[in-house]
Amino acid sequence: MFGFGTVGVSGNSMSPAYNQGDFLLIRSFSGQPHTLSIGQVYLIQDPNREGVKLLKRLKETQIENGVIRYWVEGDNKESNDSRSWGWLEADKFVGKVLLRYRKG
Repeated sequence: MFGFGTVGVSGNSMSPAYNQGDFLLIRSFSGQPHTLSIGQVYLIQDPNREGVKLLKRLKETQIENGVIRYWVEGDNKESNDSRSWGWLEADKFVGKVLLRYRKG
């Protein structure tokens, strides 16, 4: 079963789409099978820092030896993303961004 949660945006890697202080509704994958779509923004597990979650846009996929791999980037060109760490596997995807709102 999919769950829902919220995250606060910290930093500018997804600017201008999502900015510091924005809050996002996330649909958690909770270990369930899921389909990822090019162009969508996802919450991912940072491949280099355990427990750190990042927002990134899925740019492309590739299949290598029967394994689907994913290329993600931040909208800001200064983002730390697949341009520095390479392709990701599906287990790094935590959830999908559904909408943005401002807490008030």
